Amino acid sequence: MKFRYAMVCSSNQNRSMEAHSLLKKQGFEVSSYGTGAHVKLPGPSLREPNVYEFGTPYKHMYDDLRRKDSELDGMSKGGSIVKFLFDCVVLANGSNSYRRNGILAMLKRNATVKLAPQRWQENALDGVFDVVLTFEEKVFDMVIEDLHNRDQVLLKAVLVINLEVKDNHDEAAVGAKHTLDLCQEIEKAESWEESIDEIITGFENKYRRKLLYSVSFY
Repeated sequence: MKFRYAMVCSSNQNRSMEAHSLLKKQGFEVSSYGTGAHVKLPGPSLREPNVYEFGTPYKHMYDDLRRKDSELDGMSKGGSIVKFLFDCVVLANGSNSYRRNGILAMLKRNATVKLAPQRWQENALDGVFDVVLTFEEKVFDMVIEDLHNRDQVLLKAVLVINLEVKDNHDEAAVGAKHTLDLCQEIEKAESWEESIDEIITGFENKYRRKLLYSVSFY
């Protein structure tokens, strides 16, 4: 492959890792990151997410949430009062199991791709990328702002593209396939700088999905 790619979402868990996993299997030189202050996963309610620091191994998160699943299973088998509390948790969360809602499977997949989630703003030692894919406009803006705030000493162009993808497992899988197709088209080009408008237009016509893109520099 001619280019180095980075996949970026908020927590480096679902959308960026789905794309990272797929591109890695196809032989791309690819990394992935999150832009949030912390890594957040669904919790007992929208106001109570499971929060971890970047750099926490996916295996640790998997073990932690699997333990919490076991505690919920114990509640479901308790007496009437405990069972009532369990049912309240289920109603608040929409699911009584991190296994059933796909979080454990996602973490298990992530652990086969790399050790732990990484933060985009702390990746200077990872070298430069040719193409950065984001999956949310807010993340796209944060990546561009971060690149603009760095010392641009190499004057090497980096293409930043946003493909808006909803943060759920099904949409992440579709988004990863579309990302792979887009990156394959970029790889075919002699120079993305000269071909990017044509590549973007072709992608948008094929999938009926709008892309944002910008060129920054290292």
